[in-house]
Amino acid sequence: YHKKKPKITLVAINTHHQIFKDQNSLRCVGLVEYHMAALIFYCFVFIIGVTVNLTALWVFALTTKKRSSVTVYMINVAVVDLLFILLLPFRMVYHHNHHWPFGDIFCRISAAITIFYPSMALWLFALISADRYMAIVQPRHGKELRNVPKTVAACLGVLLMTLGSNVPLLFTEDDPDVTSNFTTCIKMQDIIYMRNNNMVNFVRLIFFFLVPICIMIGCYITIVDNLIHGRTSKLKPKVKQKSIRIIITLIIQMLVCFVPFHVCLVLGLLWTGNDGWFSTWAIFTTFLMNMSTVLDIILYYIVSKQFQDRVISVILYRNYLRSVRRKSRRTHTGSIRSMSNLTSAMI
Repeated sequence: YHKKKPKITLVAINTHHQIFKDQNSLRCVGLVEYHMAALIFYCFVFIIGVTVNLTALWVFALTTKKRSSVTVYMINVAVVDLLFILLLPFRMVYHHNHHWPFGDIFCRISAAITIFYPSMALWLFALISADRYMAIVQPRHGKELRNVPKTVAACLGVLLMTLGSNVPLLFTEDDPDVTSNFTTCIKMQDIIYMRNNNMVNFVRLIFFFLVPICIMIGCYITIVDNLIHGRTSKLKPKVKQKSIRIIITLIIQMLVCFVPFHVCLVLGLLWTGNDGWFSTWAIFTTFLMNMSTVLDIILYYIVSKQFQDRVISVILYRNYLRSVRRKSRRTHTGSIRSMSNLTSAMI
């Protein structure tokens, strides 16, 4: 019995070691699949997002003759989107090489912009919702508040408030990347690290998530109530339709892109158990948040007739090129047939 006992122990140890190796291999497979999915997704978002937002910036900032409050908000949305999109190539390099080669300082900047983007985007959506509220519910007083200088001042105020809350992230003392020699760039993304400052995170969530969402919901409820009870009869039908489309677009974008991301963040800050579920949902909700930079094309298309004409002209130009190619192919095949008929007649 004593001679057989060590063999049983060795078998148990070998079995445990094999299970551990299988678990690690599964984790590696899952990690590789995540990096590949992230690489493909970020390539798609980068190409579409840069094209859409550069076109919007060109239309609203350079070709629009009469500036309005809405065009000022669209310029800010396009600039914020581009600032966030320009980080995607660095993330793609990280997911391709499986390490962060750009140093600690740029890692801090990237982490701060990652948190800056949803905060600034939600506040811009709140300002656009308030602008639609003034245009529909208070059209008389809205002209005084919806001029370009006051709109620029509101955007600058939101920008300074958001930057003031994110600048301290650049000077974090407790650094989770020290143990990895700054090759992972997990600052402000490691939920265990973020839980050390839960009070700061929840205050930030209140001011940059709950407050703008409450402003948006309050504006939408009031607008819908006025539309149902017919208190907006003095407005033109085009203004009503445009405002309703903007509201629906903002609601969909908020619910799809930003609410899941912040709900997952809150649950991760409160959860004290295993973080495996959080990493999966954090990846998925982060993908959804990145989709906001692409979905803004719907907002640009609704707001600007010039943006619509630009998109339509691009589509028509592609159709024109296709028709030209088809005609050239037909003429080419026709010429070949005529030549063959000629040669056969000569023979």
